[in-house]
Amino acid sequence: MGIFDKLRNEFIDIIEWTDPSADTIVWKFPRYQNEIKMNAKLTVRESQVAVFMNEGKIADVFQPGMYTLTTQNMPILTTLQGWKYGFNSPFKADIFFVSMRQFTNQKWGTKNPVMLRDAEFGPLRLRAFGSYAFRVKDGALFLKEIAATNPEYTVDGINEQLRNLAVSRGMDAIAEAQIPVLDLAAKYDEVSLLITEKIRPEFNELGLDLTKFLIENISLPPEVEAALDKRSSMGIVGNLGAYAQFQAANAMEKAAENTAGGGLAAAGLGAGMGAAMMGQVGNVFQNNQNNPANPAAGAGAGAPPPLPPTAAFFVAVEGKQTGPYDLEQLRQLAVGGSLQAQTLVWKNGMAAWAAASAVPELAPVLATIPPPLP
Repeated sequence: MGIFDKLRNEFIDIIEWTDPSADTIVWKFPRYQNEIKMNAKLTVRESQVAVFMNEGKIADVFQPGMYTLTTQNMPILTTLQGWKYGFNSPFKADIFFVSMRQFTNQKWGTKNPVMLRDAEFGPLRLRAFGSYAFRVKDGALFLKEIAATNPEYTVDGINEQLRNLAVSRGMDAIAEAQIPVLDLAAKYDEVSLLITEKIRPEFNELGLDLTKFLIENISLPPEVEAALDKRSSMGIVGNLGAYAQFQAANAMEKAAENTAGGGLAAAGLGAGMGAAMMGQVGNVFQNNQNNPANPAAGAGAGAPPPLPPTAAFFVAVEGKQTGPYDLEQLRQLAVGGSLQAQTLVWKNGMAAWAAASAVPELAPVLATIPPPLP
């Protein structure tokens, strides 16, 4: 402090704090050697208190208003100083202004997932975040417990401690409430109130008051959310058999659209795919009807399942597509001479037409062809 500051402070008798910041909680009034003149004017604005400290001990606390400092309105400081009579000489005291306004939009959140036990899903890891607001409830207690003789104390100085307090006690409150995970999103207000009531006493111990506590989100790990999405999809689908029928019908319709206008070969391919899909649809319908869980299952629900379908082959005869034929029908064609080793055949799943001798599945059929006459 320069010589001019010292001289100016000797003549200044106005003590006040015009707070230009948004995060300062405590501010110490600067005065050379802490000398305050008797009869000085003290102005305490709304949302402030002024705390006088003498030799490290908290003395008088002034609420909002304008005061002329005398021994009459400083009873505790007068007692500590041992003044028996009024006088006009300067006295020494530390003057701290404490902001009593709310500090809003303070963020909190879990750094790591917190393990909880859910009645429906068992052990789960949860993340949560939100915001809270607080204010100083007791300026003298806050100075004693937290700020001490720090000439300027901001929100950053205590925010980390308050966030840790909010997270640890908040997650305890969620666990004790035993609210199912799937119902948490609908009960953010109730959970926020539970957390507020749980941690407010600990704020009060620091001279603070928790005025608002909000939960913005409670989330599960990505893999658990993906599993829940699948479970929800199954619930929406309902009857899986009916859904499979619907999907198969759509596939048939698309196959017909793709083969339309594609000529004889495309028509043959479409016919083959259509036949195969019809077989699949038949299986789906049969399985759905025989499914005990299907309420539409008739009296035949106890019958044995149908035999598996045989392969359906198409045969090129004189440059034209014929079929489809099962293995027994192909055996008859082989006996009649319509199916030879070099005859082109195709079935669903083959990339292109191929000679019958190149299809291992037709080896038993070709074996029935009689040898040529001597």
